Amino acid sequence: MTESAYKQAGVDIDAAAELVNRIKPHIKKTTRSGVMSGIGGFGALFDLKETGYRDPVLVSGTDGVGTKLKIAIELDRHDTIGIDAVAMCVNDVVVQGAEPLFFLDYFATGKLVPSVAEAVIASVAEGCQQAGCALIGGETAEMPGMYAPGDYDLAGFTVGAVERGDMITGERIAEGDVILGLSSNGLHSNGFSLVRKLIKTTQGYDYDTHVEFEKNLSLGELLLMPTRIYVKSVLKALKIRDNEGRPAIKGMAHITGGGLYENIPRILPENVTADIDAGSWALPTIFRWLAALGRVSTTDMAWTLNCGLGLVVVCSPDDKDALKKSLEASGEAVFEIGEITKRSEPDRSIILQNLENAWS
Repeated sequence: MTESAYKQAGVDIDAAAELVNRIKPHIKKTTRSGVMSGIGGFGALFDLKETGYRDPVLVSGTDGVGTKLKIAIELDRHDTIGIDAVAMCVNDVVVQGAEPLFFLDYFATGKLVPSVAEAVIASVAEGCQQAGCALIGGETAEMPGMYAPGDYDLAGFTVGAVERGDMITGERIAEGDVILGLSSNGLHSNGFSLVRKLIKTTQGYDYDTHVEFEKNLSLGELLLMPTRIYVKSVLKALKIRDNEGRPAIKGMAHITGGGLYENIPRILPENVTADIDAGSWALPTIFRWLAALGRVSTTDMAWTLNCGLGLVVVCSPDDKDALKKSLEASGEAVFEIGEITKRSEPDRSIILQNLENAWS
């Protein structure tokens, strides 16, 4: 049979059909209450009433994986990168008190290789399972000429819901509140343009190198550790109430691009400051190693990377122990990293004490 003009132009419809069949079992594993449709339709259907919410507010988020993808592509390791795509979206939603309900992915490449795309989307499904949300749709785009051979891009979109009275906005944060930090799982998905530059321009290092502080994993494997998904731990902790019946958690920040300096102030009222002791948790070795490799200042580190904390929680001192116990029971490593103080200067929303001594 004569090859179609579209295939001659570089778009393989048969490969796309093969991919759909490959990913159906992975998607099926993410089904949850509310899902009304399978993949293949023009739009994905979800019945919010089936989830049991009484007065829900919808919370949405979208994000991509960034240049961490370049490491996965170079190493031909595609089995975790989808978790990053999910994590970057669902962690943004849960910090507002919302339960992620469903997720849609966008996978784009120059030439579709079904085995690679399946590995990526299977890892997206794994991320959805970790977050308790359904993978109900997405888009696979084959665009010859847009991407170099072997390259692809990955992004996603999630929708969550929260009861109107349980939204976490940060507006209740007040002087004297406690700041808790939850450990990250490595670099997560931010700062990789800097990280890749440091490694590419330093003689003697590549992604296959086994660095001195980690004998079991190569440098590439360390960097590809998927972003930690905090959804189930946080949703459990949100059930803890203060003495007025409100969620004991007053505010949460997902530490992504912009690091500690940019993300924590996003949840603070204008009259308070987050006063944090950088010595209250151990800076993971991978961050310390990267800082030494590129002579990156401690201030730049805190502006660029999560520095070992993927999520920050603010609560009253009265609720600290109960929240810490709940989060630790869910498998999180939790540190008391500081307190909320009265703001002394208009632009002083965060202070990182002991930065040089703790991280140098």
